[in-house]
Formats: sequence, C-alpha cells, structure tokens
Amino acid sequence: MPELPEVETIRRQLEPWIIGQTVVGATSHPSHKFTPAVEICGATFVSANRRGKFLLFGLDDSRELVVHLGMTGQLLPHAARDDKYLRASWDLASGDHLGFRDVRRFGRIRVAEDGVYEGALATLGPEPFDPAFSPQSLWMAVKKSNRHIKTQLLSQRVVAGVGNIYADEACFLAGVHPGARKLTKAKAERLHDAIVTVLRQGVDNGGTTLRDYVAADGEAGNNQFHLVCYGRYGEPCVACGDELRRTTLDARTTTFCATCQTR
Repeated sequence: MPELPEVETIRRQLEPWIIGQTVVGATSHPSHKFTPAVEICGATFVSANRRGKFLLFGLDDSRELVVHLGMTGQLLPHAARDDKYLRASWDLASGDHLGFRDVRRFGRIRVAEDGVYEGALATLGPEPFDPAFSPQSLWMAVKKSNRHIKTQLLSQRVVAGVGNIYADEACFLAGVHPGARKLTKAKAERLHDAIVTVLRQGVDNGGTTLRDYVAADGEAGNNQFHLVCYGRYGEPCVACGDELRRTTLDARTTTFCATCQTR
C-alpha cells in the first residue's frame, strides 16, 4: 500500500499541474467507492494537500476531493481511457484529464466539506513532520496501549502515514523490537527520530516501488534501493551481519534483527 512518501510524491507532482484546472466532465466505476468522483463537475481545483495516506484536493466551492489509493491505486494525468482498471476519470477544461487506476479496487474516493472528515481520516494522529509529533507524544501514546509497537504505528493514531515498509525501517534504525509492547523514554526518542528520518528519505527518493506504485509521472520510485530491513529477511543485517528474521505480528509480515533489536 502506498504510504506517506509515495502519497506525498504524487501530491508534489500533481500540485503545479492541477491547481486552476476546472472539471468539465467525470466518469466512474459503478462501485460506491468511486461514484463520488462525478460530484465535482464544474468545480475548480485550488489546492493539493495530504493528510497521512490521503490526498486532499481543495475545490473552489469549499469542498475537497478525498482520494485514498488503497493497495494498487494510481493517480495519473493522461491515463489511458480504455484501461480496464480505470475506476474514475476527470475531464478538465484545458483538454487534459486525470485518471484513477486501481487494479484491486481497494482505493476509494469521497467528497467532503472542507476540513469535515469521517472514518479513518477523522481519527489520524499527528503528521510526522509536524511539531505535534514529538518523542514525548510518541512515548505517551504507546504507554496507553499494550499492543505491539509496530501495530501501534500502523494504527495511524500514534503518527499518520506510516505503513508496513517504513515501520520496519524505523524500528530497525531505532533498535526497537517491533514486537515490544512498551518503550522507554530513550527508545521513544530514537524511534521518533527514526520515523522522521525514514519518511524523509522515502520522500527524497520518490517513494518505494515494490510492485504497483508509480508516481503521477508514471515513473517508479527509488527508495527500494535504500531499504535496509523491510523484505530482506534471510539476508545479513547491515549493522551486525546476523541473518535478518521474519515473523508475523497481528497479521502483518515483519522483518527485524534479533541481535540489534532487542525487547
């Protein structure tokens, strides 16, 4: 699933292209997950923002087009109109068009009043690059739960935008066992810094492409070449040389180093 770096990369690429564009027509797949796409005909895009893994496109009528990419979603200018996986398409007054391609149909589209959200978007924790996310806030949040640290990160309530890839990377960098259930203040500080570091690296590298993710320009990301933990089980740890291990935590496959990441 695209995580914060992938979604942020798409946002940055679309922002200068989409602002000022007016929607003159729209089509959608009949599923209720995509039909809201047609509700924005006549509106003009005025902003392109992100919250966690959600894209938020501000409209000139005080509404927002909310797009969640799900597992395989791709938001592409000039997407092929005859693509059988095209789930929504917006025709623009400029003659351009924007398409939402989603092979597995786990993505979704909504239209919201500006800043009035429902569901997961309404319960997100702080943004990782915002001062509201601090070592203290992380430590206090995980103290309230007895769930695995990695599971808490994936909940989106401790910090927004972290998924399986960057959770593994951050726990490894911080020396935190992903299956631990509590953090000391010192480990919370290391994990906080690691989360910010791996997410910034992901953004700088244009996201991680392992299978389906491409940016808005259709190009793959490069962060997969910089991963030191995620998906590398059976390979030597870059820090100690011991073999990285794989386990399942709350139904999520997890890679870690038993030597460097102690409980």
